[in-house]
Amino acid sequence: MKLVIAIVQAEDADRLVSELVDEGFRVTRIASSGALLRRENASLLLGVEERDIPRVLSIIRRTCRQRKEIVIPYAPAMEPGLLWLPENFEVEVGGATVFILPVERMERIDG
Repeated sequence: MKLVIAIVQAEDADRLVSELVDEGFRVTRIASSGALLRRENASLLLGVEERDIPRVLSIIRRTCRQRKEIVIPYAPAMEPGLLWLPENFEVEVGGATVFILPVERMERIDG
């Protein structure tokens, strides 16, 4: 058994969760945000058998695409402690960051 933690852009999360559920996986979605850009993300948790890891990664790859966006930096007075950049800049967002961890024990408690 493995625990898959996938951190994805919020705009990709609904479609990804839908596709994972359609393929028979159970998934928990936790709202999160990135530190640098302060953009909304979703952290997805899945407990899967090791043999299903390639299927899960395939679904993530086809659902979560990278794209470019123009970022308008926060003014330092509004967000203390952040790096201040004086002008807009282009960044690549999207895709996914995936962690796959071994699970020593898993229990599903129903009713």
